Amino acid sequence: MIKTEHLCKRYNALVAVDDVSFEVRPGEVLGFLGPNGAGKTTTMRMLAGFIAPTSGRASICGHDVERDALAAKSCLGYLPEGAPAYGEMTVRRFLEFVADLRALEGERRSARLTYVIDRLQLAPVLEQSVETLSKGFRRRVGLAQAIMHDPPVLILDEPTDGLDPNQKHEVRALINEMARAKIVVISTHILEEVDAVCNRAIIISRGRIVADDSPQGLAAKSRYYNAVSIRLERTEQLAAVRSALAALPFVAEVEVSDRETRLTALPRAGKTILPAVSELAARQGFALKELHLESGRLDEVFRTITA
Repeated sequence: MIKTEHLCKRYNALVAVDDVSFEVRPGEVLGFLGPNGAGKTTTMRMLAGFIAPTSGRASICGHDVERDALAAKSCLGYLPEGAPAYGEMTVRRFLEFVADLRALEGERRSARLTYVIDRLQLAPVLEQSVETLSKGFRRRVGLAQAIMHDPPVLILDEPTDGLDPNQKHEVRALINEMARAKIVVISTHILEEVDAVCNRAIIISRGRIVADDSPQGLAAKSRYYNAVSIRLERTEQLAAVRSALAALPFVAEVEVSDRETRLTALPRAGKTILPAVSELAARQGFALKELHLESGRLDEVFRTITA
């Protein structure tokens, strides 16, 4: 597993990471979230052995990242922020260079090179130098080097940064595929990524952990949890429908979007309002395009926790 104990990093008066402790076990895909400057990347770098902590300790698969650095790094695939690589190398030569560093030989070397090239669709750019690649291809090359040796632990800093929607889908599918047998930590600010691939999320703010839960558990803390959203056929119904919804027991507030012809009824804490809203819509003959139950909004929880 990955384990951190009271991990701290200070730069003179600046405290970048402040007493961070957590564990991640096989099968978990941990989303490590936080606003810019919260300490996400600094924590990733300490886990990867790229920078030393000021105090505290971290271990990967039982190997201390400072005292047993080579053993820890042999268990780890790391995609750093910006996916740095040797720009003058071709993609093929760079991947072969990484295979050399990871001491891959014979059939295993050939199989792993073939796998990362095919899985990340790098064949069209193998003979291009890394410095001439688009941002999306550079990111894919960075991910390829991280998984080259099929490590049991992956630490990925913004893995889909710069990718188009199709490429994001492919990378997320790959992460889901690998997560069955690996520990995966993803540092991201893209909340849809947490929903797509993570089964646990830690939110860090000002260097400290402020939340640790499943994405569903975090969403349940949203004021929109169990809210009911209605989209109408006609804008002229908005005012009447809003008044009718606001009069229902256990409805705390009704939000209106004129542009989308949408109303959202927010429940009082712990209450369920879907049956009452559905019955009201049928009884009063609302001209509905859509009616659905909300599961909560991660972006609203994130803003509330990190404000």
